[in-house]
This record gives sequence, structure tokens and C-alpha cells, in this order.
Amino acid sequence: MSDQLRIMRLPELKKSSLVISWSADVSNLAPGVADYLRDKLGGESFAEIEPLEFFPLGGVAIQDNLVEFPDSRFYVCPHHELVIFKSVPPARDWFRFLNVVLDMAEQCHVKEIFTMGGMVSLSAHTAPRQLLGVYNAPELKKVLGSYEVAGELDYESPPEQRPTLNSFLSWAAKRRNIPTVTLWAPMPFYLVAVDDPWARKRLLAFFDQRFSLGLDFTELDKAIERQGQKLEQLRHDFPDIDAAIRRLETSLSLTEEENEKLVREVVKFLQQGN
Repeated sequence: MSDQLRIMRLPELKKSSLVISWSADVSNLAPGVADYLRDKLGGESFAEIEPLEFFPLGGVAIQDNLVEFPDSRFYVCPHHELVIFKSVPPARDWFRFLNVVLDMAEQCHVKEIFTMGGMVSLSAHTAPRQLLGVYNAPELKKVLGSYEVAGELDYESPPEQRPTLNSFLSWAAKRRNIPTVTLWAPMPFYLVAVDDPWARKRLLAFFDQRFSLGLDFTELDKAIERQGQKLEQLRHDFPDIDAAIRRLETSLSLTEEENEKLVREVVKFLQQGN
């Protein structure tokens, strides 16, 4: 076991799943999903990764005269064979950090890993939310096909740019024969600066189905309804905003200036009264 792991207690798990969330995500989507799962399922902290080897002191925050070190923590949901890992992305030595995560995954008898993230989309908020999956194992891709996860995403890292942290994790997990998928949830570009509860529910609905969690989405459905009503009011009050969204609904593009105006007006309107 790695010296960088501090274990309070090791949960007794036979065949678990691991959900990973990085704090640096579009619209805080992944951390919001992880927090929702942890809170609703009674997740309990049982281990953490010591930060000093992976985070510079320059990244430490001070709030109310207290030092806040980057947090990389494991939670177990005791009534579901589910482990949640929430972390700030490591600033250095990615490979060693990810192998510490995988050391813990093996200790918890993890059979599959799920990472997740938001993806900026040029679609309108009225379009159905979907999930895109990037896999390291064809058998997992086949299994998740029944969960309406699209698996036809083609992407290549630009020259001289290293792959994403999730891609590194997927590669490292494959070396240990742990099937892994990164779930991408596209969200409208003009909601990125505020919130997209539709995308959050789409990810949560997937986990609810995959793990038979029996989640209650009442609060989230109310948030979706409130935001939908606000956006409809915005479209009613501002015909030019309505026209821009209608163009997106019909797969027509906007100019850069129109994109910026749409973002500005939507953020301003949604933040009123918050």
C-alpha cells in the first residue's frame, strides 16, 4: 500500500464500483454529482491521499486564518457497493498519483471505474441531455450500451499537448485490467457559467439505474423547473434572445458576438434574485 495513503478504516467490500470526481470541471458538474451521491447515500470518509507529494504550497488556500490543503478523499456508501473519490487534480506527478488511487481501488475490490465531466456544447438548453462514453475496455462499452450512453466519440489530443487526467487514469487502469469509462455530459455554452441541472440529473439518473440506488430527484426536478421557467421568461421578455436560442434549436450557428451576448444576458438574468 502506498505511503501517500492515509486510511482511517478499510471498508469490507466484495465487488465495488468507483466513481471519481475532479474539482476542476465545467460548471462544477462532476463535484456536484459526487456530493449528491455522497449526501443521499450516506457516504462516509475512510481514506485520503496526503497532498504534499502532489500539490505545491503555492496552491494552498487560507480562509478565516486556517490553511486549507488540497483534499483528495475516498468515501464509501455502506449499503451500496460504491466508493466515491473526490479530489483536486494533482499539480504534478500524475502517474504516481493515479496509481495511488488505483492502489485503493484494488484494496476495495473495484470491478469498474467511472469518471465524469461536463462538455461545452453549442446546442440549446431545450435539447435532450445525453451522455457520451469513452472506454478502455470493449466489454464495458457493450454493457453500458443498454444505458443509452453514446460510444462514438472520436478525439485526439492536439500535438504537444498531453492527454487529459481522465485519459491518463483510463490508461493506468487498463494496465491493471480495471474497466473504466469517462462519462461526458454536454451542456449549453450559455449555462456553463451558472448551472445546468438537466446535465446533473442525466448523470445521476445513469448512476441511479446502474447501481439500483432508488434516488429521489424531487429537489433536483424543482431546480430544473425553476431554471426552465426563468429561461422561458427571458425569451418572452427579450425577442432577440429568443431568436438566438431558436437558431440553436434548429442547429444554426451564431456569430461570436451573438454567443457572447447570449451568455451575458442569460447569466445576468439567472443570477437575479439569487
